[in-house]
Amino acid sequence: MLQKGKKIKVGFSIGDLNGIGGELIVKTLQDKCLLELCTPVIYASSKMISFLGVHFETPFQFNVIQKAQSALPSEINVLDVWEETVSIKFGEPTSESGRYAILSLEAAVQDLKSTAIDVLVTPPINKHNIQSDTFQFPGHTDYLNQQLEGDSLMFMISDKLRIGLLTDHLPIAEVASQITEALICKKVEIIHHSLKYDFGISNPKIAVLGLNPHSGDNGVIGLEDDRVLKPVLQRLKDGGKLVHGPYAADSFFGSDAYKNFDAIVAAYHDQGLIPFKTLTFGSGVNFTAGLKSIRTSPDHGTAYEIAGQGIANTDSFKEAILSAVEIYKQRMLNQSF
Repeated sequence: MLQKGKKIKVGFSIGDLNGIGGELIVKTLQDKCLLELCTPVIYASSKMISFLGVHFETPFQFNVIQKAQSALPSEINVLDVWEETVSIKFGEPTSESGRYAILSLEAAVQDLKSTAIDVLVTPPINKHNIQSDTFQFPGHTDYLNQQLEGDSLMFMISDKLRIGLLTDHLPIAEVASQITEALICKKVEIIHHSLKYDFGISNPKIAVLGLNPHSGDNGVIGLEDDRVLKPVLQRLKDGGKLVHGPYAADSFFGSDAYKNFDAIVAAYHDQGLIPFKTLTFGSGVNFTAGLKSIRTSPDHGTAYEIAGQGIANTDSFKEAILSAVEIYKQRMLNQSF
């Protein structure tokens, strides 16, 4: 159970230094209400955070700490992951900005694993410039799946829509071959468990989208929906889960059918994220469900085109913080992981 008066310790990786991650952090944490809810710990360097405060003309007072355990409650804390001065080139995806983004992420994840922080919020990174001999992952979700206990699932959440993915960062040519009975069962189970224990929904109702146009049209446009999806979904339903589908994806959102379900399962990345971002952009959150530890992120990328200009919208980032805190509280009530 969450102790009365305990402030949830929220760790922040810095994201791509040349993107909008730093701006999101310094601007969002000006909201004093957030400091009533949590204790922020930023994994970067005090020199860089000071620079960002000056650049964005945002008064930014913080404590410099060497370990998360020393963070002062309800105050902004910066943990020095590096001491050197780093050149920030807003709008440019450089190898240097990618390297420091990963240094920050790795330090934050280690503290998340050891429970030195309670939850992690990650600003956007660039999937290209983070690659190195020691880091070869297409994004946060894949890295966290290796590092943390559990099986990860990209779960896009907002106050009116939740979408989970059967496959995420895969080329479209590989999607059909990856969708198997075992994968469907695993992903639906993760979503079902998350809806119950992360969101407090006692009997979740889940919709699954078909892989092919019109869910295959009885085999006329592909056989995967009839041969794989339909039999598996029927077995899940027979087992007691309120799982329905497969539904034709093209009309599912436009007809408002999604409003009848607690979550939707999409077959691949764009099938799920295009409608999600169309309906919720600016307020949606990327939650990595299925893991023992909690990580959230805003629903957008590095936004190099506006980086450094002080005009980044902080709404999604703020929602990522609030969602992480609420999910943590819900888990403490359930003691589910």
